[in-house]
Amino acid sequence: MPRPTLAHIAEMAGVSISTVSKVLNGRDDVSRDTRTKVDDALRRHHYVRRGTSASEPGIRTVDLVLSGLDGSWPASVASGMEAAAYEAGVHVAISVARSSEAATNHRAQDWVDRVLERGSAGVVLGLIEPSQDQLGRLAQARVPCVVIDPLSDPPPDVMSVGTTNWAGAYEATTHLLQRGHRNIALVTGPPHHLYARARMAGYRSAMAAAGLDVAPEQVRHGTYDRASGAEQVRALLELPDRPTAMFICSDHMTIGGYEAIAGAGLRVPDDISVVGFDDLPEARWVSPALTTVRQPLKEMGGSALRTLVRLMNGEKPESPRVELATTLVVRDSTAPARS
Repeated sequence: MPRPTLAHIAEMAGVSISTVSKVLNGRDDVSRDTRTKVDDALRRHHYVRRGTSASEPGIRTVDLVLSGLDGSWPASVASGMEAAAYEAGVHVAISVARSSEAATNHRAQDWVDRVLERGSAGVVLGLIEPSQDQLGRLAQARVPCVVIDPLSDPPPDVMSVGTTNWAGAYEATTHLLQRGHRNIALVTGPPHHLYARARMAGYRSAMAAAGLDVAPEQVRHGTYDRASGAEQVRALLELPDRPTAMFICSDHMTIGGYEAIAGAGLRVPDDISVVGFDDLPEARWVSPALTTVRQPLKEMGGSALRTLVRLMNGEKPESPRVELATTLVVRDSTAPARS
């Protein structure tokens, strides 16, 4: 028999979904008669209350909500979170927030409703920018939330987990400068994304420390996918003063960049040195193997889960943000600049 949803319970009791949620979460702003009707409907449908598993009573369930499941990024984050969840004795449910629902500001069915219907005790968001309405509904239901790699500055009361994007970009650019490169281009993500801005700032700081100006045409913005990487690198290759090196802030975009460089009859690193960002498994598979900034994705997933469990247990973390260190992994895609 399928598990009843909040909508089914609300219809049976003749109340709204939000009222059912209030009853489930022990809110005191519900009348005694209404609470009795909802409790009766919950019992008739054998509804499992928030924070427990139907198959294993007492085992809490948490949600990992991602912007998509394609590629190595979500797989790595989910792997780290699952391992930490096993150690903490909680279950993990994984779902996808579609772009149309991730930014919604109304009470239509979206990932928040699915989290509440599933009875999750907490939620981790990966590469998703929740709206104020969505955060408010989670807070109202007393479901704590942790954001991995927030796209913009989250509210002060929302925990986030990320990496040292500025430092990673600074180290990547410095690596190219130390090999004699001076004409270094940047391909990063959308300019409104928090971590894209941090990586661009790290790149600019390294260039400034070397006494080098950055021309506007040396900086390009993609969308963190292979196709946009190829597009932005092709544009850079068409510049009159072609870069001798490129820092591409995503391994996926870098793979597209490799294709564009090869399509122009050039070679990595003989003609152009390239540094990526992420250290996905693909960075080792491409030829030449990619020098890249390692973003500790599994550790980020594990840290987010452990932070969430502390919130679920009523603990208050010392800082609203956890930052894990990046590391430059040097492989074969960079070489000294030609004189």
